[in-house]
Amino acid sequence: MKRNIIFIVFFLLPISLFSKTIWLNEIDTKHILQDWGSAQINKSVLGTPLEVNGIQYKKGIGTHSISRILLNLNEKAISFSGLAGADDRNDFSGNLEFCILADQKQVWTSGIIKKGVPAKPFNIKLKGVKKLALLVKEGGDGIMYDHADWLEAKFETEGNIIPEPIMPSPINKEKYILTPTLSEFPKINNPLVIGARPENPFLMKIIATGKRPMYFSVKDLPEGLNLDTTTGQITGIVNKKGEYNVTLTAKNEIGETTETIKIKIGDTIALTPPMGWNSWNCWGPSVDQSKVEDAATYMSEKLINHGWTYINIDDGWEAKDRTVSGELLTNNKFPDITRLTDYIHSLGLKFGIYSSPGPRTCGGYLGSYQSEETDAKTWANWGVDYLKYDYCYYNEVAPNPTEQLIKEPYVVMRKALDKVNRDIVYCVGFGAPRVWVWGAEAGGNQWRTTRDITDEWNVVRSIGFFQDVCTSASKPGNYNDPDMLVVGKLGLGWGSRVHDSYLTPDEQYSHISLWCILSSPLLIGCDMNQMDDFTLNLLTNNEVIAIDQDPIVAPAQKINVPNGQIWYKKLYDGSYAIGIFNVNPYYILWDQSESNKVQETMYKFSLNLKEIGLSGKYKVRDLWRQQDMGTIDSKISAEIPYHGVKFIKITPIK
Repeated sequence: MKRNIIFIVFFLLPISLFSKTIWLNEIDTKHILQDWGSAQINKSVLGTPLEVNGIQYKKGIGTHSISRILLNLNEKAISFSGLAGADDRNDFSGNLEFCILADQKQVWTSGIIKKGVPAKPFNIKLKGVKKLALLVKEGGDGIMYDHADWLEAKFETEGNIIPEPIMPSPINKEKYILTPTLSEFPKINNPLVIGARPENPFLMKIIATGKRPMYFSVKDLPEGLNLDTTTGQITGIVNKKGEYNVTLTAKNEIGETTETIKIKIGDTIALTPPMGWNSWNCWGPSVDQSKVEDAATYMSEKLINHGWTYINIDDGWEAKDRTVSGELLTNNKFPDITRLTDYIHSLGLKFGIYSSPGPRTCGGYLGSYQSEETDAKTWANWGVDYLKYDYCYYNEVAPNPTEQLIKEPYVVMRKALDKVNRDIVYCVGFGAPRVWVWGAEAGGNQWRTTRDITDEWNVVRSIGFFQDVCTSASKPGNYNDPDMLVVGKLGLGWGSRVHDSYLTPDEQYSHISLWCILSSPLLIGCDMNQMDDFTLNLLTNNEVIAIDQDPIVAPAQKINVPNGQIWYKKLYDGSYAIGIFNVNPYYILWDQSESNKVQETMYKFSLNLKEIGLSGKYKVRDLWRQQDMGTIDSKISAEIPYHGVKFIKITPIK
């Protein structure tokens, strides 16, 4: 009888006695996909103690927006509870938002929060839920320094909590080339406007594709400038301010062509976004003089006639010590910097350098702190045409940064550059939040709007497709810079092996298209000596590049649509460039069995011209294929592959 009573009581016990507690920090974090750094267990993403609004927490996961993890609950979970907040070790107070989705439906959000706000508690009932997604969103302000913590978060469950891949396993899609073979007939590809300052050395090359040999001539060149008719290089010094309409001519055995451009001698340089190469993503600190010379040689042979001009050395060139007189020299990897710059300039290319307003650069080399005027003079003497100035280690000078404190050292270098007789494009570099608000006031020609880019689609997407927060800051001579192009062979700058870009071919077409419609500076980060035909095709489509180099630099506009975004901007001739992108910023593949289907589907998109304030009849041209597509008078329709793009130009028919 006793045994029967025990048996009956056993079955009457509450079901919760069979449950167990699983803490979020016990789950494998390798499945957390985020756009900077790696998720940390019981620490912030920086490796510091978890602390929100002055309160330290022992358990949790430190992550960074945008982040997401998908958890399979198998309908066994009972509840999920804890807190979420912005870590106190955020240097800047940006917006972020925590969201919890149960079987694709949002069941909790923190709302927009930032550093200094108390952690937000949550307690979610999970009965019958199959899968749970935890998201940290960027918050809409474009500040990408959002260190976000899930705190004391735990599951009550009768089963296991199993992390799942958040994105489809990529299909190994063959590279495909869209840009047609170049004609042998001459075609001039110079930007339609060039800016330079009076009394400074002037260097410009007539850039033209077509069969060689080719000969050049110029009409109405400003006084003080001279043309080399064989190389097409225009050099000299113009002493007077003014605007000059100059007619360029390129001729070969097949024919000749002309193009009229405007040379503006005044206060503004870089009247279209700079285009070139930077050493970091392929070489990192191992860059040396021979590698830079090789890059210059390749650019002069393959890319310069499409507009690619700058050869920029990133970090790693600096000597350990300054001279007695305070000059910063190159280290033994660059034995003759003057010979290097002379060689670059002899090819019609321009030369860039790197430094920091702090006492050290990002790589730990000597920075320019308190030596700004000395360094500016040194660089001018070397023949420097471009300065990338990263905000690194300045926290040793200003440990509690504000926008004003960050801006100040950039103004100091701007004043130093203004004292030298050389046009130096000035890039206000990495590390400064909301830099688009004050970058022009600090004297920047361009400014890094984001953290460093890598060749992961989630990073490219999160950087590029959120640039709408700052597009209004773009104008001739001033550009938002969402970082380098991640195509071709990459790796050493990120401490990883050299590899082909991890972006799929479709993603690379989207990447280039978006940067061009944004009027972004275009800086290649790859090993050009290993550039394949596909990458060369991406970088030599003159019609695509012309969208980036359009002289009015109209701010691009964004429209969110199902499965993607549509970006558009007005061009100087009254046409519009339109990019239709298959992208979802917070995309989560809830069922991996759908992976191939998702990637192989052609997604349908449409845009009514009234949505962008247009009416009438327009000619449509496919920019990548360089093909006319007929006319439209109301709606544009397109089918686009996973993470792909349709990049078109529409021209009004009068």
